[in-house]
Amino acid sequence: MSSILKVDHEIKTKVDAFRERITSEAEDLVSRFFPKKLLELDHFLKDPIINIADLKEIHSEINLTVPDPVLLSNLHDGLEAQNAKKKKLEDGVGEDMVTGTKVFVMPGGMMKSNGSLVDLIEKVKPEIRTLIEKCNTVKMWVQLLIPRIEDGNNFGVSIQEETVAELRTVEGEAASYLDQISRYYITRAKLVSKIAKYPHVEDYRRTVTEIDEKEYISLKIIVSELRNQYVTLHDMILKNIDKIKKPRSCNTDALY
Repeated sequence: MSSILKVDHEIKTKVDAFRERITSEAEDLVSRFFPKKLLELDHFLKDPIINIADLKEIHSEINLTVPDPVLLSNLHDGLEAQNAKKKKLEDGVGEDMVTGTKVFVMPGGMMKSNGSLVDLIEKVKPEIRTLIEKCNTVKMWVQLLIPRIEDGNNFGVSIQEETVAELRTVEGEAASYLDQISRYYITRAKLVSKIAKYPHVEDYRRTVTEIDEKEYISLKIIVSELRNQYVTLHDMILKNIDKIKKPRSCNTDALY
């Protein structure tokens, strides 16, 4: 039976070339790149930059001085006090409302990020991006190997689908690591803004150091997870490479 859809010969040639390129890249990734990368990340986990025992070494100084207290005149006597109280009620501002300090400019110029963590993040982010890109290539390769849908003899196909699902999960987890880094910067920026507005509150300053320490620990866990994901993918694909590349055996033909 002839094919219902007719594909232009030139386009079909280009598509076949694309499939061959994806196949070549993916097989090289599984056989060479994945084991090489897991060894690199395992070595990175032993680097002193990611094994600091005393987390005080990663603390960043917050150059926001505490201003001198401003003495206000006493407004609790006479008509002036009544007018001030009336104005507060009209404006809807409670007597116990703390407005904080208005910040027009940072005294020391731009408030710098934590340099130690920025350097570490800049080393980890390319590793995350690499894992996402390589997983996408291998996932496309396995998907192209899935045969047409038929009844029976689909055990190999289920292995292919399980492999694709695992690759998709790894992609999603790696993308969440990038979101985590973005959330760290946003959270820290909000805290520093609070310190600028409420410089007398020590808890805000302590919270920044806690956030920095938490992010440092998280980055080490991320590197460890990246290594583990390379190990898992490499092991899973190699163990099932026969079924992934040839999901259906030809033995069933002899039954008919």
